[in-house]
Order: sequence, then C-alpha cells, then structure tokens
Amino acid sequence: MKKLYILLLSLLLCQACSSDLLNISPESIKQTQNFYKDEAQLEQGVNAVYGSLQYVGQYQLAMLAIGEIPSDNTYDEVPANDNFTYGELDFFTVQPNNSLLASVWKENYIGIQQANIVLNRIGNVQMSQSQKNTRAGEVKFLRALMYFNMVRIFGDVPLVTQESVNVNDYFGQGRTPAETVYSFIETELKDAVSLLPEATAQKGRVTKGAALGILGKVLMTRNKYNEALPYLKQIESLGYSLLTDVNQIFDVAYKNNAEIIFDVQFASGLNGNSEGSQAYQMFSPSGFSPGAKGHNLPTKEIYNLFAAGDQRRDAYIGLTPNLVPYSKKLTAPTTAPTDGGSNVVVLRLADVYLLIAECYAKSNDLVNANLYLNKIKNRAGLPAVNITDQAQLLEETALERRKELVGEGHRWFDLVRTGTAIQVMTAHFQNTPGYSTAVIKPYNLLMPVPQNQINTDPAIKQNPGY
Repeated sequence: MKKLYILLLSLLLCQACSSDLLNISPESIKQTQNFYKDEAQLEQGVNAVYGSLQYVGQYQLAMLAIGEIPSDNTYDEVPANDNFTYGELDFFTVQPNNSLLASVWKENYIGIQQANIVLNRIGNVQMSQSQKNTRAGEVKFLRALMYFNMVRIFGDVPLVTQESVNVNDYFGQGRTPAETVYSFIETELKDAVSLLPEATAQKGRVTKGAALGILGKVLMTRNKYNEALPYLKQIESLGYSLLTDVNQIFDVAYKNNAEIIFDVQFASGLNGNSEGSQAYQMFSPSGFSPGAKGHNLPTKEIYNLFAAGDQRRDAYIGLTPNLVPYSKKLTAPTTAPTDGGSNVVVLRLADVYLLIAECYAKSNDLVNANLYLNKIKNRAGLPAVNITDQAQLLEETALERRKELVGEGHRWFDLVRTGTAIQVMTAHFQNTPGYSTAVIKPYNLLMPVPQNQINTDPAIKQNPGY
C-alpha cells in the first residue's frame, strides 16, 4: 500500500478541454503542491480524474473483461495468451498475482487520489459557485463510480476520502467493510445528483442522469429496489431516448448519441495514437485482426439465444469466416491495432429501462414491469409480451439484460447481485464443451486482492479461498 500511495502522490495527469467534447489527453506531469492556483488548473485536474477511466485497469480493458468473462456471455478463446490473465477469469482459477487485477486496484486508487485532490483544493479556487458545484458533482460521481467497481470486484477495500499528503497516512489501515463503502457511495451519488446539471455542451462529461442511474444500480445491488426506482424514473424526463436503429448505438459515427447517458471517451488518430483503446485488438478472435488476442469473445450460446427477427444479434455480434462470434460493439481501428476509437458505454437508456422493469417486477407491479421490458423488446423488432408470473417476468428481464447488454461489462455483476451466479455458471460449465474441469465456488463471487498490495501492507488481508 505504501508503494501505491507514493505513486498516487507523484502522478497527476493534467489535461485540457475542447469546446464541445471532453479531451482527456495528458499534457504533462505537474507537482500538485504548485498546482490548482486558478480555474484553468482546476479544470485540468478534473479532466485528469476523467482520464483515469481510460486506464487498462478501468474502462479500457478491465471492466469489460471482469464484467463478462466470468459469466456465460463471453469466453477466452486463447487462454494462454497474456500469461493466462484472462483465461483465469474464464475458468475461475484467478490467482492473487493476476496482472489485470493488480492494474484494477492500482489504477482505481490513482483516480480516487486525483479525485480527492480536486475536492480538497476546489474550495480555494476562484471560479463561479455554479461551475464549482458542477465540477464537484462530476468528481464525486467519478470517485463513487470507481469505488462501486472496486467493492463489486474485491468486496472490502480501503476507503480513502481525503487527499493523501503523507505516504503513511493510510498505511496499516486495512480494508474497510463493504457495507461502509457502499454507504459512502450512496451519499456521494446523492450529493452528485443535487450538484450536476441535466445537460452539458461537452460530450463525455457527467450529468445528473448518470448519477441517478448509477445510484439506482448501487441501490439495487444492495437489494433496495423500492428506493432505486424513483431515482431511475427521474431519468425519463432528462431528454434521453432509445435509438430506433440498434446498428447505430455503437457506430463511431453516432458517438455520444441520445441513448448514451455516460461513456468513457476514446479516439483514434489523436496525440500519436495515444487516445485510442486496446479493446478491439484484445477482444477480437485470434487471426481476425492484427495482433488479436482472442479474449472476451461472445459465446455461441449467447449468439444462438437471439430469436428469429431480433435485430440485435447481427447488430451486436458478428461471425468470422470460421464462424467464431465477435463483438460488433467495438469498431476496428484505422490507424494502429491498439488505437481503437470506440467509446466504452458505462450507462445507456436501455440499461435503465431494464433496471426499471426489474424494480417493478420485484414489487409485483407486473403491468409496469411488462411495459418497460417491452420498450426493449419492441425496439429489437420483437413482439410485446404480457407475463403474469413474477418469477417468470424477472427471468425474462434478466434474459433481455443478457442479450441487450452483451459485451458491455454487466452480465457477471448482474449474476452476482441477483444471487444466481453459482447456479447459472454451474449449468453453463456442464452444458458447454471444454469446461469439464471448471468449477465455481462461493468465494469466487469476489476476486482475490492483488498479492503485491498484501506484500506491501500486511494490514491488507486476502479474501477467503485465495
């Protein structure tokens, strides 16, 4: 942990904004004690928090991989690639020295530290109170999002809410109970809802809808469905809409479209190809594109789940000449294999509608549950349903979430929060060739704490089973 905080104190990615699109390209490394003297510097610090979401250990690779590969949605075609880092997720053989998990821990805390710095310094910066509120709301949201991802992946994690100015400040603290972390996340997101605007001229920035949606998802993760529903419903009046053509949702020509509530920005061909993502190369079938690694490919099971006439199958999943499924939610780079320009969608309206349907079903309001479920079915070209059994309706909603959001990093977390992960994955292993040795156990619902953190700070204890 001490090494981590040395890194946190020494790193500050300072970034600038364009007039209409959030530009999170790093300009230089600056010392924090000489920074945050005026509004322009504060803006660079805020953008640095956004920039941390681009890291491999956040939304460039990790959240897509961890949210899908352990589930029945995707698999690792070539587990030996990258030292079994992704193959371990597929077979539940994850080791504490897994390099992807090490990146998740380190790079989320880099972002959290940057957020803490901004929130600590913003009060002394001369800028309008309105702008100050907006930027504080954005950073509170981003910090809450990072903690939400961390607590879902690892369970108990150190809760650091103040700027670290001494590397020993949090050394020896150990891990904060997950319930305490969740309570902090809820408070942060409620603060963000009250501070954020409904819309912004700069695409890629956080708005009220993003805070409402993630707050709803956090509450549902804690089985607070009745509390979640009013927050999710508020999103309907904020101007978002489902695209009529599902082919356009992830087309780079329609980035930041009306369905997107919050996404992480990537762009090809900028700043020496440094603003692109590796995701297309890493998550394409082996031999399909230059350097493709074959990780996180859609299973044939999910491809075959789409009914005849469901427009989403061919919009979301393609087949190679060898009939290997691949995600069409990632667009091939035109510049370099690791310079993908696809944004990573964190939240979109279809996700919210299905969460609303689930909340209504949980409260046994089947009329409204069917109504919101059918918004997604009808957009996909499927006929409406009228399911009158609560359990069946919840099952159908889960199935629609699986199909609609395939590859977006939600399926594994959905299985865990609904308590179905062990049942679903056990059946998947039994019915899928190549998984005769795969076993999921209760401790696999959390990932192991990176061993380097435990080695550095003995107060950080390992999760049971690892």
